[in-house]
Amino acid sequence: MPKVQLPLIPIRDLVIFPNAVVPISIKRSRSVQALEDALVKEKKVVLVTQKKENVDSPFPEDLYSVGTIASVTQVHRLPDDVITVLVSGEKRVQIIKYAKLEPFFKVEVEEISETYISDPETDSLLHTVVEQFKQCVALGKAVSVETAPAIFDLSDPVRTIDLITFNLDLKTSEKQQLLEALDFRSRLEKISEFLAREISILQAARQIQEKTSEEIGKMAKEAFLREQLKTIEKELGIKEEREEFADLEKQIKAAKMPKDAEERAFKELGRLKKMPPFSPEISYIRTYLDWLVSLPWSKKSESEINIKAAEKTLNEDHYGLNKIKERILEYLAVQKLAGKGRGQIICFAGPPGVGKTSLGKSIAKALGRNFVRMSLGGVRDEAEIRGHRRTYVGALPGRIIQGIKNAGTKNPVFMLDEIDKVGTDFRGDPSSALLEALDPEQNNAFSDHYLEVPFDLSDVMFITTANMLDTIPPALLDRMEVISFPGYTEEEKLHIANDYLLPKQIEAHGLKKSQLKVPEETLKALISRYTREAGVRNLEREIATICRKVAKEIAEDGMKSTKVETTDLKKYLGPTRFESWAIEKKDEVGVAAGLAWTESGGEVLSVEATLMPGKGNLILTGHLGDVMKESATAALSYARSKVSDWKVPEDFYSNKDIHVHVPSGAIPKDGPSAGITMATALISAITKAPVRRELGMTGEITLRGKVLEIGGVKEKVLAAHRAGLTTLLLPKRNEKDLEEIPAKTRKDIKFYFVETMDEVLNHALTHSPTSN
Repeated sequence: MPKVQLPLIPIRDLVIFPNAVVPISIKRSRSVQALEDALVKEKKVVLVTQKKENVDSPFPEDLYSVGTIASVTQVHRLPDDVITVLVSGEKRVQIIKYAKLEPFFKVEVEEISETYISDPETDSLLHTVVEQFKQCVALGKAVSVETAPAIFDLSDPVRTIDLITFNLDLKTSEKQQLLEALDFRSRLEKISEFLAREISILQAARQIQEKTSEEIGKMAKEAFLREQLKTIEKELGIKEEREEFADLEKQIKAAKMPKDAEERAFKELGRLKKMPPFSPEISYIRTYLDWLVSLPWSKKSESEINIKAAEKTLNEDHYGLNKIKERILEYLAVQKLAGKGRGQIICFAGPPGVGKTSLGKSIAKALGRNFVRMSLGGVRDEAEIRGHRRTYVGALPGRIIQGIKNAGTKNPVFMLDEIDKVGTDFRGDPSSALLEALDPEQNNAFSDHYLEVPFDLSDVMFITTANMLDTIPPALLDRMEVISFPGYTEEEKLHIANDYLLPKQIEAHGLKKSQLKVPEETLKALISRYTREAGVRNLEREIATICRKVAKEIAEDGMKSTKVETTDLKKYLGPTRFESWAIEKKDEVGVAAGLAWTESGGEVLSVEATLMPGKGNLILTGHLGDVMKESATAALSYARSKVSDWKVPEDFYSNKDIHVHVPSGAIPKDGPSAGITMATALISAITKAPVRRELGMTGEITLRGKVLEIGGVKEKVLAAHRAGLTTLLLPKRNEKDLEEIPAKTRKDIKFYFVETMDEVLNHALTHSPTSN
């Protein structure tokens, strides 16, 4: 063949032999232009392999000098600028020179002539090579159906050898050697060596497969593949210990567990190594080990305790609550001086919305610890606290251990919210499961059913919250230090609304401070007329309502700013919802002002008593509870026992019915603290002596006329101050509770501390019953 010039396409990781039909992909610009030139002319190109496949823009020195002329039989253009070309190899060629380098390679080539000279040794070697290739096919060598007949057709030995060479699993450099081997016999000898190597590899694979099949028989496909992998690793001399086992062992050591927990972890790891790969228990053990290594056995939040900085943090986040803040700072001081204190279990008890949960977050912030909150409301399953035994499908640790894991440290601030709402049913008593966790003497070895090894909770600061203490089991309550949240005064609510709630809601509704002004007078009216609660949750909702409506006005009408006056509240929030208790206009007979405690704070209640013709019956109305009814009965018995001291017939009740009523009849009322109020109203009605209108009272009465101590003094006094009462009667034993009353309130009210009903009547009635 004379010398010819043809376009050249470099190819990577592939050697094209004569007689081989191969698809190749072309994307490089130089190769695409070479292909376009070939398609315009004879549809022939020279295909030459790169010496290094990672070279993107090869030069002549990067290409071998021997290649193959190929005909382009099919062209497919793909959307991503890739062209797939089907080429058919024709002849070996030697590159003489590069006639053109840009925009694509064009080379001058000369054919390498090949002839098969038949002789006994060459013929024998040819048959040996063909038989070797047949043996490869019998051992599983994949050959296309179209190529097989041409390979085993010995009428053209050169073609047969080229096709065998192309179908061998050889390195690119080895295939290039065979392409460049001009002596046919020497090429046969090299091919025979390569075939012998491939036969050996295929036989080893067949032996592995047969051995594996004998071991596992009819097992599932997945088990078969895993066992086959194990046999391969054994044949290659790889250690049986898998990499994941080594990683687990490192994680167990790095977790710094206590000795007994570490021994348990290594024991489970040993079981895991011995188990067959298809055992369903593997996932259970692996999950168990993951939990063990992920728990913070020794990791703590280490931060220097700064009492002043902690106090500043608490004051920034919450207004008031001075006793609670003082208790927290005391705890910090002990921690700082002692270095380590017992885990503290504190119970915040109080009505909803007073900031119990948010204070827990502030404590964690002040301590520099992580915060975890766990809601216990409605929890009825003991396993929620202690976890499930590992024998159960889907078993997990309890929520205490889960919370510790989520915290990432062993000394977080852990809040158990709504502990008074834990339930009990056939699945156990969760409150009993909490006993160990919340006992400072026991929780250094808390036992979770899933872990089965003790976990130290003594560094955790547990804070529980409750709305009422009555539903908490005594044994559990005994383990906690109860701090009562009395509820906010109107003055405190005003500060909270002005400093916290209003700025927060203005920002949340996309407003600026300059766009909404709410004066203090408006906030006071909002607090007293539209909310009635101990906390500030509803107050925040009402402020949010105002912000929404103002935002709408600004968005619709383009208003620059709005000032909400007291008179505007009706427009934004509707009619007034609550009216304050009003002092009587004059001193009335049979009407006394009593002080009551509710979850939303203190209240002033009117107690009315009247006599009417009848048969000596006592009628009680106003949705009164059993204790309050008993107090009314005791008050009447006291009045009857003292009737001889007054200018009243001793049989006055024989032809009279006595009716005692407490207004707001739709609201349930109960408790003993209205005893002296009902007694005063009754005696006033019997003796016709009016009760002083500016005076309020609270206290429990006995049959002998003794006045006993009551609770909720702060809330009751604040309610009286709001209502405009100027004189209050309190039991003598409650004198100590005046310390909790704000100084301004103590200044505006005159207090009398009484021990007997005689003292009450002297202060409450406009004149003595005996002088009537």
